[in-house]
Amino acid sequence: MSDNIEEAVPAGFEQLPTGLGYTDSLQPSYRRIEGDSASFGLLVQAQHCNTMGICHGGVLMTLADITAATGTNLARGVTSGSPTVHLSIDFISSARLGQWLRADVEQVSVKRRFGFCSGGIYNSDGVVARFNGTFYFPDHKGMWKDGRRGDGVLQQPEQEQEN
Repeated sequence: MSDNIEEAVPAGFEQLPTGLGYTDSLQPSYRRIEGDSASFGLLVQAQHCNTMGICHGGVLMTLADITAATGTNLARGVTSGSPTVHLSIDFISSARLGQWLRADVEQVSVKRRFGFCSGGIYNSDGVVARFNGTFYFPDHKGMWKDGRRGDGVLQQPEQEQEN
C-alpha cells in the first residue's frame, strides 16, 4: 500500500495571483468566488509540510485567515483589506502531502466596524480544522505600500493588471 496521495484542484478554482505579501507563502493556492461567498484551497506540497510530513499548522492558520477576512469583506460588500483582530483555530485532524484542502466561511456577522465569522478547513477525509475570526473594518479602502488600493485576494485578473 502506498501513502502517495495525488488529488487535483477542483473545477471552479483559479490560482491566486502572486505579489500578495505573506499570502504568497501558500502558493500555489487557489480561490473560488461565487457572489458573496469565497472558498480558498491548496494542494499540500512539500513546502507546506512540517518534519512529520503533514501540513504545518501555520499554513492552516494562514489559509483560515485569508478565508475569514475575505468572507467578512464579501458579506459587507467591500473589497478592501481588513486587519485581523482575533483568529482562533482548532486543529482536528491532519492533512497529508498531496491532499486538496478547501477552506470555507460558514457564518458571518457584520457590524459597523467589525466582522465576525466561523468556518472550516476540509480535505477528502473530512474536517481538518475549525476557525473563528474577528476583523476590523477601517474607514478607508485599504492601502498597499506601492499605492494600490483594495484587497489583492479579491481583485479579478483585469484589476490586477491595471494596478
